[in-house]
Amino acid sequence: MKDAGLIYGYYLNENHEIKPIDNLNRLDPDKSYWLHFDYTFAQTQDWIENHSQLNPVVITALLNEETRPRATFIDNGFLISLRGVNLSPDSDPEDMVSIRIWIDQNRIISTRRRTLLSAQKIALDIESGNGPTSACELLTQLSSELISRMSHTINDIEEKLANIEEKILDKNVYILRNDIVDLRRQIIALRRYLAPQREAMMQLQNEKHAFFSNDQRFELREALDNLMRYIEDLDSVRDRAIVVQEEIANKLNEQLNSRMYVLSIITAIFLPLGFLTGLLGVNVGGIPGSDNTHAFALFIGFLLLIIIAQVVILKRNKWY
Repeated sequence: MKDAGLIYGYYLNENHEIKPIDNLNRLDPDKSYWLHFDYTFAQTQDWIENHSQLNPVVITALLNEETRPRATFIDNGFLISLRGVNLSPDSDPEDMVSIRIWIDQNRIISTRRRTLLSAQKIALDIESGNGPTSACELLTQLSSELISRMSHTINDIEEKLANIEEKILDKNVYILRNDIVDLRRQIIALRRYLAPQREAMMQLQNEKHAFFSNDQRFELREALDNLMRYIEDLDSVRDRAIVVQEEIANKLNEQLNSRMYVLSIITAIFLPLGFLTGLLGVNVGGIPGSDNTHAFALFIGFLLLIIIAQVVILKRNKWY
């Protein structure tokens, strides 16, 4: 029966023999293996703290709730923290999932709290006999999987921005304000985590004490190149989003100015009419036409003439 908290456990060998690990008390130290834990389990914390024989700094990092991408060489091994896009259903992609990794010559120990599809993919490859055969190969594949799965999210953000850029040609751009704000929030969140991950990948690749083969270094370099390209794409999308947001603001200002202009024209037309009607509406004696039955009709005609004269003057001066 598999120990609680142990999600995946496999011995790694060049013959692709499937040898799952179910009992942490019976590990063979002479073989390469991968242990993938959910660090929220008490059994996981107990094993890592009391039976893993790891450096206290490494133990703290593997069980730490908060972490940021990094790669540090300690005691002939690497302490690595990476993040992947959250592709789980009903989740926000920018709510990235972190994985903490310890790797040395023969073993790799990783911990996480939420499901990581990249680790799940590697476990399925091992079960099918096509998985990695060493700890270093597993790390390079995991890094590549984490980064390659970001492409869908980056492309989705670019497509959303393209749709907003297309809709901005419509007159009603008010509803686009929230869309562009949400999109910029996603870009900022992704960029905040991918930038330090780039530094971690560069440090992992350039570390002189590393035990990676040339092919594995090449794969890490390819993963780093893809990550840098995604960051550049995010920077480009971020700049485009800023321009789009400014364009939306300009269009909204144009709409507001246009409406205020119409209201100003209407006010200018009715201002003298209001003055005249107010003047003739005072309750004092001597109002012209008070004894004439046709005075009201004549007054209405006079107001119409004033309106026509104002429209002609405004038109002639090209005020509208």
